[in-house]
Amino acid sequence: MAARIIISYDGTDNDRDALALGRMLADARADISLAYVRHTVESEQRREELEHDDAERLLASGAQWLERPNARRHVVLSGSTGEGLGQLAAQEHADIVVFGSEYHTAPGHVEPGTSAQRLLESGPVGIAIAPARLRDHAGAHVASIGVVAEGDDAAAQVTASSLAAALGAHVAGPDAEHVDLLVIGSRAEAPEGRVLISAASEYRLQTATVPVLVVPRSGGVRFATLGSTHSPTPTAA
Repeated sequence: MAARIIISYDGTDNDRDALALGRMLADARADISLAYVRHTVESEQRREELEHDDAERLLASGAQWLERPNARRHVVLSGSTGEGLGQLAAQEHADIVVFGSEYHTAPGHVEPGTSAQRLLESGPVGIAIAPARLRDHAGAHVASIGVVAEGDDAAAQVTASSLAAALGAHVAGPDAEHVDLLVIGSRAEAPEGRVLISAASEYRLQTATVPVLVVPRSGGVRFATLGSTHSPTPTAA
């Protein structure tokens, strides 16, 4: 089954980085959708309709940038972007939510914004964060994947291996000097199916210069491979 990925998009430059990372992950035959979180409801119906239409147009422009004009789009109402996206991910059975880095992040570096940070603190879904200005690298692709595992939890390794198989990439050894994407596992204290990283892993995230994917404990993400099929098994006549 294809991995389900939601891209958080609000039209800002850093969220175009999220689109760029989403496009890289889409190469793994993932099911991609876009989401925009509105924080208030207008009291007048006409104004509310206009605000909703503006949000739909914004997401449509993001889908066009992705070259996936038919990608599903979600306009979410929530007082908190992180909370709203977490609820949407649960409703949609999503595997990953993709964010851009904080707006002031130096080009080529990774820094979770407020919404991503909220989901990194016991969120129910994998979190992918794009380096600042990833959008400037049109040909970026994933050829090698690094793994930062936590204890005996195999979620990070399972995710990296599945993604590598789907992309035709390879999982790099622990001594590799450069990778194109880093998969980080959650620490032993994290509840099963929740994201929570150790101080050492947080340091790896904050010093990364490539996209980072943090996965929940015991929650490895499985991507569709070239040989995958979604057709039901035929039954005997």
